[in-house]
Amino acid sequence: MSHRSSIQETGTGPEVLAATPPPVARVLDRIRGTARMTAAVGGGLELTFQAMGTRCRVVLNAPDSLARMAAADLVAWVARFEATYSRFLPDSLIGQINAAAGRHAIALDTEADGLLALGEQLWFLTRGLLDPTVLPLVRIWDWRMGRVPGPEEIEAARRVVGWRRVRRGPRWVFLPEAGMSLDLGGIGKEYAVDQAVALAARPGVAGVLVDFGADVRVLGDPPDGRPAWVIGLEDPLAPGETWCRVALRQGAVATSGDYLRRFQSEGRAYGHILDPRSGRPVDNPCRAVHVVAPSCTQAGMLSTAAFVLGGEEGRRLIDSTPGAEGALWMPQQRLTTLRFHEHVLP
Repeated sequence: MSHRSSIQETGTGPEVLAATPPPVARVLDRIRGTARMTAAVGGGLELTFQAMGTRCRVVLNAPDSLARMAAADLVAWVARFEATYSRFLPDSLIGQINAAAGRHAIALDTEADGLLALGEQLWFLTRGLLDPTVLPLVRIWDWRMGRVPGPEEIEAARRVVGWRRVRRGPRWVFLPEAGMSLDLGGIGKEYAVDQAVALAARPGVAGVLVDFGADVRVLGDPPDGRPAWVIGLEDPLAPGETWCRVALRQGAVATSGDYLRRFQSEGRAYGHILDPRSGRPVDNPCRAVHVVAPSCTQAGMLSTAAFVLGGEEGRRLIDSTPGAEGALWMPQQRLTTLRFHEHVLP
């Protein structure tokens, strides 16, 4: 998978090999095959496509030719991002890092080094609730087949989970134990939303909305003439319907919840969001957390961490973050931060 001719000497550090190029062309062809462009309500262009395992939607308030150029650039960027960072592609950069666990380090470019640094920052800020090394635990919980692993299997996976074990140097990363694995799914999609907005925000584009699997960021004016973008928050008890709407001219909304990916076993429900502290799915009354924040990366970090914490502890986490507001949806109540109502439409 790696080029032996690219070995770098790092003194007392691990052997560092260069990664092979990721399969961008193959991923780009797949995404292009799902892409659809239609006129947006009120003008501009709406682009939809499937990428990163989810439905993606982009609305561009811009003249047609400029909107189409921006849309093509966005699709190409998302394809490269997925090809590089998807854990489901063995020849992605992440796949190569995971395959090299316990053997050698993998060289990183500036973007990849920065993305791992972001993962470390979010791990620190959430006190380990967001851990990019949690993949061994994710793999033993099979939500498709409804399989519950035993305590010994959970404990064995936990032994190779923990960001503190990851070794990083100047533009390289090393997973020192065989079986360790990285998964940037907890931050990658939100990061991609932020980057897509930055890419689309070019001269002549009056406004943009990027929605990757209910992680949304907006900037500027919507094409329908309204003063703000309106984003519906999904009702966990009635997926596809909204329980409230928020209005934003700039900023992001991220939702974390387990109401769509759950299975029942012996009368107990298991959601797909894991608590790294226990190695088991989150077990609290919370069904969804919605967070409004300046960036999608921040909103996603807070929504996931607050979902793991649940209840008052989750609300306090959001409340303590400048610029962020949120709502925790539970069957019997809604917990909201102090100023969340300011974003909600009547």
